[in-house]
Amino acid sequence: MEAASRSEFEPLTPDPVPSEPYSARTPPRPQAREAAEIPHDAPAIAPEAPAVLAPVMDRDFIARNQIIERYLAGKLPVKGATEFERFCKEHPDLLDEIGLPDRVNAGLRLLEASGKPEPWQEQPKRLWQNPLLPIGLGLAALILLVTTVTLARSRSQESRTIAALDTQIAEQPLEPAASTRTIRVLPSREGASSTPAVIVGGADAQLVDLLLDLSRSPYREYRVTIDRIDQGRVEIINDLAKDSNGHLHIALNSSALGPGNYQFTIEGLTWRGDPVPDSWVTIGIQH
Repeated sequence: MEAASRSEFEPLTPDPVPSEPYSARTPPRPQAREAAEIPHDAPAIAPEAPAVLAPVMDRDFIARNQIIERYLAGKLPVKGATEFERFCKEHPDLLDEIGLPDRVNAGLRLLEASGKPEPWQEQPKRLWQNPLLPIGLGLAALILLVTTVTLARSRSQESRTIAALDTQIAEQPLEPAASTRTIRVLPSREGASSTPAVIVGGADAQLVDLLLDLSRSPYREYRVTIDRIDQGRVEIINDLAKDSNGHLHIALNSSALGPGNYQFTIEGLTWRGDPVPDSWVTIGIQH
């Protein structure tokens, strides 16, 4: 009874409050933990730059930036020129507003007045731009090559013929002269002739004494060149002097030369020994 009565009249004492602060019992905030985890030397992240919008091609932009003048002058960038052409395609009335047809007509009249061709006309080709020029040069080179080869062959054949005649003359045996004949000949001072002035030789060999009358010539000493007509040179006789009658003596065996016509070129020698053409005579040889 006493315990029951004391519990009824004694006041109830509350449980003691722990002295530990609240912050020690609560977990740290998430924001503070994330900030503590970022290292001090981490690079700073720059904020993204706002996107730059391309200028819109419209009439106001065209007028402010002189797009038309820069386009006609060729000073507009490729991208700007493309945008301007696209805008003109979508708004063809802009060409009439800027008077482009009138400008074009005025430019064409100015070109016509100056005598220059229109830009779309084909420019006249220069000589070296002619496509037929390489063909002509090739044909000319081919003709020149053929001519050179032909002349070289002809010259080679002529050289071989002369060499053969020289060999034949050198190897030809002399026949004993059966008779002696003295022939006086007046050389021509007008020029050489293919017609013989006299014919010597025959069935039998002759020893011929040619008297070339040079009484009209002012020279005393001479050089005589003997050529077989249309074939080649036979002999050159130097330092011949004429006698008191003005005759130049040349003795030869008719068998020493082959049959044909021989041209004698007589040249006078100056006091320096220089030959000067004086006269000519043609002699025929028969076997």
